[in-house]
Amino acid sequence: MSKKILIVDDESAVREALTLILGRIYKVDSASSGEAALELIKKENDFDLVLLDLMMPGTDGMAVLQKMKSENITLPVIMLTASSKVQLAVEAMKYGAVDYLNKPYDVDDLLGRIEENLNQKRQLTHRLERSGLEALPGDFGQLVGRSAAMKALFAQVQTVAPRDATVLILGESGTGKELIASEIHERSLRKEGPFIAINCAAIPESQVESELFGHLAGTASQIERVGLFELANGGTLFLDEVGELSPAVQSRILRFLTSQEFFKLGSSIATKVSVRVIAATNHDLEEAVNQGKFRTDLLYRLNVVSLSCPALKTRTTDLELLFNYFSERFSQLYSRKISLGQTAKPVLERYQWPGNVRELENLVESLLALSSKEVIEVEDLPERIRKEAGGDLRGDVLSGEIGFEAAEKVFETDLIIKALERTDWVQTKAAELLGISRRILKYKMDKLGIREKESA
Repeated sequence: MSKKILIVDDESAVREALTLILGRIYKVDSASSGEAALELIKKENDFDLVLLDLMMPGTDGMAVLQKMKSENITLPVIMLTASSKVQLAVEAMKYGAVDYLNKPYDVDDLLGRIEENLNQKRQLTHRLERSGLEALPGDFGQLVGRSAAMKALFAQVQTVAPRDATVLILGESGTGKELIASEIHERSLRKEGPFIAINCAAIPESQVESELFGHLAGTASQIERVGLFELANGGTLFLDEVGELSPAVQSRILRFLTSQEFFKLGSSIATKVSVRVIAATNHDLEEAVNQGKFRTDLLYRLNVVSLSCPALKTRTTDLELLFNYFSERFSQLYSRKISLGQTAKPVLERYQWPGNVRELENLVESLLALSSKEVIEVEDLPERIRKEAGGDLRGDVLSGEIGFEAAEKVFETDLIIKALERTDWVQTKAAELLGISRRILKYKMDKLGIREKESA
């Protein structure tokens, strides 16, 4: 399905030109004023991105951004302006713009920026929020957890947030490193400034320096580009997957951390800014240093304060809490809630969660979308999770973590499903394999909630 873009500009020639260019690739609508744009966004509710002119009579682009932010409309916005003032770009990013282009703009550059923002993973969140999904308060800002490990992490964040030190966040993918960086920013003295996040692994190596530091006109393109370090002035820049940066970029970041200044590509004049850097990685940077892939001095500069995000498999006491949190959050979208049943909980606690909290979030949404049950039991879980979390339940029974009847139900369900799978879901053959009649097998399948193969 084609993405839909809203063009907002008071000049008809600009709207027509952009419609002609973008209409070959995307669905396009346009508005000639800020007021008309806001009405369209609320009425249509299906835009994927907005191209917004800054200077317009009446409600200008900045006012539109402010209105969108006040009403929690998190639709991605790329600002278009003839002004080259960096402060305007910084202010636009503060109010939620995802990018900024100076007029006259290069068409290929514009198309690249649009595609880059449309492809970002965050757009899933934007679409859900436009459908009525709102962020809920967690136990610590946006973070959810009451385990000892998470309480210790919350205390560390609270302590380091106002001190303006560089922070290195360590943890597996999906543990919430960007959320932690955002909470540090929100509790810092820079909270009124912009918080800008960039995934270093998602940008082609040839574009990283331009993205971070900007370039003069005629260097990387025909127009000047403001880099993220400059846009983050007065705020925080979050460098996710910092271990993926090339040695050349590592060297430039080291210089910035030392002097708080940098050179745009093609410029011999240093740009001075005030930016707090928070970095994150799911790699062992010390091992990368030993392999010559990461600079020792940069590691020391980044690692002034180190925070570790615990993997979900190490804090299973938070699992049901997180499950209920996501159920509540997605209930706004699916108009229903689900909870964990007695047989499903121990299975999820034994599962290793390679995708961590992000994987659990996806599971909850999937269950809400596909299951009609309010209480999720083991038979409702994906086969992959049931299989990988299998094993002897005796330890759980003896420790009192699961009752005997619940353990028996888990075991019986797993046994029947395996028999059905081995016989390609032919119930007569599965019953023979289990040593019971087909009638008893059908009775047990109904009792345990095991569905036919077609709907399983």
